[in-house]
Amino acid sequence: MATTEHPPPSRLRAWMLEGLSDMGKGHAQQGQQPEAAPAHKGQPWYRVMCLTGVDYFSTLGYQPGIAALAAGLLSPIATIVLVIVTLAGALPVYRRVADESPHGEGSIAMLERLLSFWQGKLFVLTLLGFAATDFLITITLSAADASTHLVENPHLTSALHDKQLIITLALVALLGAVFLKGFLEAIGVAVALVGVYLALNVVVVIVGFWHVVTAGHVVTDWAHALTAEHGNVVAMVGVALIVFPKLALGLSGFETGVAVMPHVKGDAGETEEQPVGRIRDTKKLLTTAALIMSVFLIATSFITTLLIPEKEFESGGQANGRALAYLAHEYLGSAFGTVYDISTIAILWFAGASAMAGLLNLMPRYLPRYGMAPHWARAVRPMVIVFTLVAFLVTWIFDADVDAQGGAYATGVLVLISSAAIAVTIAAHKAGQRKWTIGFAVISAVFLYTTVVNVIERPDGVKIGACFIAGIILVSLLSRLARAFELRVTSVTLDPMAERFIRDMASRKIRFIANEPDQRDKAEYREKIEQIREDNDLPGEDFVFVEVTVLDPSEFEAGLTVRGEVLHNRYRVLTLESSSIPNALAALLLHTRDATRCIPHIYFEWTEGNPFANFLRFFLFGQGEVAPVTREVLREAEPDRSRRPRVHTG
Repeated sequence: MATTEHPPPSRLRAWMLEGLSDMGKGHAQQGQQPEAAPAHKGQPWYRVMCLTGVDYFSTLGYQPGIAALAAGLLSPIATIVLVIVTLAGALPVYRRVADESPHGEGSIAMLERLLSFWQGKLFVLTLLGFAATDFLITITLSAADASTHLVENPHLTSALHDKQLIITLALVALLGAVFLKGFLEAIGVAVALVGVYLALNVVVVIVGFWHVVTAGHVVTDWAHALTAEHGNVVAMVGVALIVFPKLALGLSGFETGVAVMPHVKGDAGETEEQPVGRIRDTKKLLTTAALIMSVFLIATSFITTLLIPEKEFESGGQANGRALAYLAHEYLGSAFGTVYDISTIAILWFAGASAMAGLLNLMPRYLPRYGMAPHWARAVRPMVIVFTLVAFLVTWIFDADVDAQGGAYATGVLVLISSAAIAVTIAAHKAGQRKWTIGFAVISAVFLYTTVVNVIERPDGVKIGACFIAGIILVSLLSRLARAFELRVTSVTLDPMAERFIRDMASRKIRFIANEPDQRDKAEYREKIEQIREDNDLPGEDFVFVEVTVLDPSEFEAGLTVRGEVLHNRYRVLTLESSSIPNALAALLLHTRDATRCIPHIYFEWTEGNPFANFLRFFLFGQGEVAPVTREVLREAEPDRSRRPRVHTG
């Protein structure tokens, strides 16, 4: 392809664009041949588990309190239902997702393959909107919850009671700074935070069980109260199933667990095309995280329900949003409680790291490829700044209120898990795996039910998600419009016959005729030549026809293959397949110029009809106002007019 010289970038620009496409390099786009990729380098799976675990494990900071408020005395039973859904539902689903999309695209990529054209793009943008809701609200909600723990610490309440918004914004900014420094630093911080936090929780759980055992009456009191309130086990399970959707935040972490797959170190010598070791180790990551979290969820819901008075869980109570911190202060003293508070605040703050990693993995994979984001959107640092600024806006709009963001968080989590369950159901059906298809279909029904119930009870989540979706679609379409005249052909490949045509013309004047194929009979080509000769006052018949067939006009970037053929023993024709006629023609002209060092000429007819309607046809369907758009694409691609291929219209 033609290249244009640019001045060397400034140091700031070079730093900002360093590692362009790092989060998604090595993956072929649809319709392209994959490039040879080097052996994959990454981190051991247990270290990457800590990155996604800061989101997943940090929910221990508020999940026991949410369960107690939602289910009351039934909290341990409702939590067991959550664990069953986790281990028998979400875990098998995402283990299958890891098989189907080993480059971290997740269920979105699986569902993208089912649809093409604009409906497929809009469907993906909708799912990306929910993913953005999930990941961005994870960043803002976790930072807000961390600031809540800080503000409500007994030693700091008087000094910080009105500073929560400022503290939350500072935590979000600090998270962004970590990612601007580098991704490896983020993983290192996550490992330290998760290790300390889980160790402290082990201590709290052990001490909590010790007090439950030594004060045996609390178990019998709980059992009697439970029986008096609900009657029998069947009623208890029924109520637990009803309140289960309110505990759905305990399922967070699975989508990010798949999103960070590209950073899992696989086997030595494996490539991006066959990352067998990475898939295996990601399954270890998902299973280990789910088992650890399941044990903690059951244990913490049990001890908090039995040891903390019910009124303390309510708004204004000492255990509201910090049940385990309450136990740490109550049974292990102020010193240990303060250390536990610091650890909880740190991991809640850094829970946004896994969400940021998910955003940096997902968005650059889709939006630039769709032409719905500029090229720099493939670089990590500019996107970190964009996401941090959006997180600032969300935090300011919700005034760092945790409860106000909870509905949006749960909606984003559940929509993504439901889409993953549907995707793996379809994948199992296509693979002819009947038992897996039935199993995944049941899981899909469970998650769809949970999503619907959550949306009915907390419709604000859908409203916030709709805002994200509308914002992404609007920005995407504006970006696509701004890049409409960009040369978006990534490579040009000519077959031997096409090369022969161009090599033959290079000794004379290279003249192409753009032709919209119709009957492709002898009369069509003869009449076309006569018309071009008459309109442009040209002698002879030394022309090569160029015919472009539009495949998927919604695709933005793709390679171009040019095939040559001789029709009716006389007319030389080059056939091309592309998403856009003007871009294909411009790419062919520039390639011909570079290959022959001659300036090619191309001849068009003016397109009949309204110019604006023709532009919309080009924008949406890749055809329409071909001649002027081809010229504009060439003008943007080659600023030097003396080297620009010539466009003639009659």
